[in-house]
Amino acid sequence: MFRNFILVGAGGAAGSMARYGVGYLVSRVLPSAFPFGTFTINIVGCLLIGLLFGLAGRNNWLQETGMLLLATGFCGGFTTFSTFALDNITLMQKSQSYIALAYTGLSIVIGLLLCRVGIWLAS
Repeated sequence: MFRNFILVGAGGAAGSMARYGVGYLVSRVLPSAFPFGTFTINIVGCLLIGLLFGLAGRNNWLQETGMLLLATGFCGGFTTFSTFALDNITLMQKSQSYIALAYTGLSIVIGLLLCRVGIWLAS
């Protein structure tokens, strides 16, 4: 059990650092009221977890150890749905409800689609 916590923690730390790095870079490249950094992280995270899920059926290591390290840990640290919620609240407080609506809709639709594409690509 302790080993599992270490795997999740190590993956989570790496995912959190990757999240910060990607968010920082995207916000520098695409400065905008639309939260492109969080959007990019969420859709990439959806694709990655879909790929992992799709590959887990063919790889014993990935079914247990790998999923703890990569899906629960890394993807859990990398994806940012709590930040997603805060971004939407902030946009609405700034009277940018249309941007919040577009951000929410695109995140959900593209995230679900790319998760499915990840599973399909791994099959």
